[in-house]
Parts: sequence; structure tokens; C-alpha cells
Amino acid sequence: MRFLFVILALLAAPAAAQDYRVEILARGLENPWAIAFLPNGDALITERPGRLRVFANGALRAEPVAGVPQVFASDQGGLLDIALAPDFATTGEIYLTMAAQTDGGALTRLVRARYADGRLSDVTTLLDATPAGAGGRHFGSRLAFGADGFLYMTTGERGNTPERAQRTNDLAGKVLRLTRDGKPAQGNPFLGRDGYRPEIFSYGHRNPQGLAFDGATLWSVEHGPQGGDEINIVKPALNYGWPVVTHGRQYGSGAQIGEGTAKPGMEDPVHIWGPTSPATSGLAIYRGDAFPAWRGDLLVGMLREGAIHRVTIRDGRVTGEQKLAEGTAGRIRDVRVGPDGYVYFVSDERNGVLARLVPAR
Repeated sequence: MRFLFVILALLAAPAAAQDYRVEILARGLENPWAIAFLPNGDALITERPGRLRVFANGALRAEPVAGVPQVFASDQGGLLDIALAPDFATTGEIYLTMAAQTDGGALTRLVRARYADGRLSDVTTLLDATPAGAGGRHFGSRLAFGADGFLYMTTGERGNTPERAQRTNDLAGKVLRLTRDGKPAQGNPFLGRDGYRPEIFSYGHRNPQGLAFDGATLWSVEHGPQGGDEINIVKPALNYGWPVVTHGRQYGSGAQIGEGTAKPGMEDPVHIWGPTSPATSGLAIYRGDAFPAWRGDLLVGMLREGAIHRVTIRDGRVTGEQKLAEGTAGRIRDVRVGPDGYVYFVSDERNGVLARLVPAR
């Protein structure tokens, strides 16, 4: 029953007040959006205006990576997520998502390239989340590789026409499951079905901006309307309801959206935040050694709150929640666990930072 997931105060875990500290590693990033760690421990960081930066040997390199394709850098659009191929060490392949401008308007685009020595080469567009549309909002755009070797990608419903999330011949408002060439993956739930795009894995999503695997379980966090931010477990062929059902309301007016909070045939979220929205963006599953008590917990970035929520999960249910790093860096856009087990994050500000959580002792 969905109301069980709303009562945050009753679930709140006691804060371990000084079990971590925040270290600011770099300043001067312009609206950073995502972090990816290279095998040698260096980090690649996307900046929404269209730059890819390198953090190496404890410093942010002044020169951006060469060869990044042009992006639609308007409103929420620009250069967005980044993921390394599972065999990056031998292939050098990376995957980027971005907002792109076409003759019909803007859309979310997936690109593959090779990275070496501060430069991209063999840049190839793999997928456009068509149809294109007006406006610069709700591009979604998180990436995660599954143990099956396929690439999972989120798309937003583009804001102006939320009904696109329910349209099965439309790639907006979906989670897609793709081959490394951007094609529909074998075993996708709608392959060969009339009226359905074969790339679709799940649908009915508003603007999912966090995506991460924990074993075979695919978790997402979805930036919802006012009071409607969600955690979901994403499963094939399921309809996650937007905009037919939601716990949120219209920003500003507070008007009801859709038909209510639940409907048969539409999947309930695992957890919601309400009645206000912390504005979720970025998701990591903690499996490091630096914070043993956090293993298996979700780490969710919050834009509006400027915090990371550590969300404890037991048997697929939320059992506790703790705010971390609140007020230290601004609007937290992405959260990743580094190879050292520390928790890294970036703030989506014009003078954004790269920071990390390290043990206090």
C-alpha cells in the first residue's frame, strides 16, 4: 500500500553524525552533470554546456577533452551522462547522452566514442529518442550497463507533453534496453509487437535522472512533480504510471495531476518523497569498503535540498533515511562510488564543485 512509503519521519534512520567528512576536490566546473571513473582512478566529468573535463592526480585539468560533439545547451539540455564500456580497458569506448537539436526540435541522443589521451575519436550517434519536440526540459538521460552486457538508458517525457510517457510508439518517458550499437536488445519485452518501439524496456516515466544496478536489480530515481519524486525498481514491460497516476501535484497551483495515486496495471513506486520535493538526481548503490555500514544502501543526489540521501533498503523496501553533506556544495546532480570506496558528487552550479565523502577517522 503506497501510503506506507510516504511516512519518512517514522522511517528516518538515526544520523551517525560524524562518521564522514566532506572534501572539496575541485571548483570551477560549469554545471557538471555526471562522473565516470577510469581504470587508473582518474575521473571524466561532463559539463552541461558541452565540455568533458578530466580530474587527474588531484587536480582538474584546464583543457577540456577534444572532440566532444555539439550539444543543445539550453535550459536543462546539454551534455549529460557518461558511462564507460565494460571492456573500456581494451576498447577505450565511452557512451555519452546529450540534448541534441534536429529539424523537428530537441531530443535525447546517445553517442559512442573512443577516449584516449584527452581526446575523443570515432564519435558515432547511436540513437535519437524520437520524435523530437519543443522546449528544453526533461531529457532524463542516465545510463547503466547490466550484467547482461546491454546498455540501459532513461529518457524524460520532455515536459511539454507528459502524455508521451504513455505512448508506446514514442521513445520519450521510457527506460530503453540497447545493444552497444544502440539497437533494440535481444529479449526486449516489445520486440515485434505492433505499436511498440522495440527499444522500450519500461514506460510511464516522467524524468528519471538516476539509474544503477545492484546485482540483477535495476533501481531508478525519478524527478517528479511537486511531492512526487520516486524510487523505482525497473522491470521489463511495466508501466510506471506517469502522468496518469502520481503522488505529486502541479508546481505552483497545487492542482491534481491525472486520475489519482494508483491504478490497476500501473506500477507503484518503492518510495516517494512528499509533500515537498527534494528534487532527485543521481543514484549510486554503495558497495565499497570505506563505509561498511552503508553497504547495499542507495545514495541519492538532491538538487533542491543540496544533500545526498542515504536510503537503507531491506528486502526491496525502504527502512531508513539519512541526509549527508547537506549545504556543503549546492545542488547535487550526480553521485558515484569511486574505486577507493569514497562517495563522489558534483554540484549543478555555474561554479560547481567536485567533492567526496571520506571517513571522519
